[in-house]
Order: sequence, then structure tokens, then C-alpha cells
Amino acid sequence: MSKVLDELRQLLALERIEENLFRGPSQDLGWGTVYGGQVLGQALSAATQTVPEGRLVHSFHAYFLRPGDVSRPVLYEVDRIRDGSSFNTRRVVAVQKGEAIFNLAASFQRDEEGFDHQDLMPDAPPPEAVPTEQERLAPFAQRLPRFLRSRAVAERPFEMRPVDESDDPILPSPKAAMRRVWLRTIDRLPDDPAFHRAMLAYASDFSFLTTALLPHGVTWLTPGMQVASLDHVMWFHRPFRVDEWLLHVIDSPSASGARGLVRGRVFNQKGQLVASTAQEGLIRQRAQNP
Repeated sequence: MSKVLDELRQLLALERIEENLFRGPSQDLGWGTVYGGQVLGQALSAATQTVPEGRLVHSFHAYFLRPGDVSRPVLYEVDRIRDGSSFNTRRVVAVQKGEAIFNLAASFQRDEEGFDHQDLMPDAPPPEAVPTEQERLAPFAQRLPRFLRSRAVAERPFEMRPVDESDDPILPSPKAAMRRVWLRTIDRLPDDPAFHRAMLAYASDFSFLTTALLPHGVTWLTPGMQVASLDHVMWFHRPFRVDEWLLHVIDSPSASGARGLVRGRVFNQKGQLVASTAQEGLIRQRAQNP
């Protein structure tokens, strides 16, 4: 396993301090605050470690309450709300410096058979025909802020191949509020379906809320922009592997009141809908001094 992917595996593994208390390190991606996918993945990992074997998360609903400090670890307090014959419910609060920075409610279910239908997967070129995120950003690297230049082209635990990103990533022109992103880990992972779900939760926050900015010709780097996740929801529908190609199809149906809504569908290469995502976030543009 590559070094960067093993570091992510360890990030999500967590240290168990007490029966329902876990501690996870923070990852500095260069943004000054903790990446939202980190606390999503870690909180889900903490909750998963308190449910019986064979119960997998089918949904979670989370709120980002305060920015996380990348210089400090995060404590995760798990509340075992309910253990039923088919479902288990958990609440997780992430804490730094004595204050809650994030909370998550997750529901787990034993495997069952039932009715089956789904949306059709939209057309998309095969991932091998799409440049990686690093390849797309390389020609623009010197125009990026200094703190982002090396990270923009560095090796990452996930291989991301955005289908619709042919525009200038720094000064984009307005376009439809939708994007398609192929993603998978750069190496093979253990055969643990709970871990694959935590890894997809981690990756689901990439290129997500910024989809709501596409119709307005701005990015999170545009002067005066304040962009922050407020909540995050995921539903897991069918088995998948995150070390095999997945297509995250994202759209933004609305932006108003300094908030933007995005939603996504995650398909495997067979066209199976394996997960759904949604998020609302702050997208505020402050006036700049002349």
C-alpha cells in the first residue's frame, strides 16, 4: 500500500480511549482548518466500532458546527442510542478544546433482501480517458496561491478524474451547476465493507459544495469568498469497493440566502447506484475594499 494511502488508513483507524471514546489525528491539507471529509470518515469509523459485526451503515446525517484545528487531535464521543433486532443507531460528537465542532447521527442495518430499483447512470467517458486532477491543475500551478502549489500536483490517496473541468480553475466562466468525477484509491484496500464506506465518506466532500459556485463564475479562491460546509448526508444503497472506479455525479438545484445546496449520486462502473449524497453550505461573497 502506498505511503499516502496508508496514512489515510491510519487516520480513519482511530485510537480507542474508553468504551465509547475515540481519538483521531488531524490532517493538514493546507486549507488552515480540518477538511470536512476527515471528521466525516473518523466519526463514522468511531460509530462503526461500537456496533455488532455484520451491521453496516446505511445512512448518516451530520452537521459541521465549528472549524477544526489542524494542530490538534479530535475526540469522538459515541452515544449508543439504540440497539434493535435489525437496526442500530449511534450519535457521535467530535470535540476539540472542550467544544463540539461536529456531530453525526448514523443508522446501521443487518443485511436484508427487498425490492430493488434505481436511477440510470448518466453517460460518462471511461476514467482512463479523463486527465487526473493533478494533470488538469499542472498548467495552472504557478497561478495558484503559494500554499496550494505543491499540494495541487502532489500524490494523493485518491485518484480523482473530473470529467467536466476543462475551464480555467482560477478564473472560470459561468456554466451549469453539475459535475462528474471518477474516483478510486490509488492502491488496493482490505476486504472490509465498513472501511470502504468510511473511505467513501472521506472522499465525498471533495469537489462537492463548490459545484454550487459553477453558475456564478467564482471559486473558493475568488477574493472575498467564504465557503464552508454546514451539513452532510449520505445514504448507502449497495455494496461497493472504493478501490474500484466510482462516478460521483453532482448537481446543485439551488443557491439562495448565502447558502448553496448540492446533491450527488455515486455509481460503480457496472452502472449500479451505490450511494447518494447531499450537502448545504455557506457560500458568501464579501465586498472587497477598493
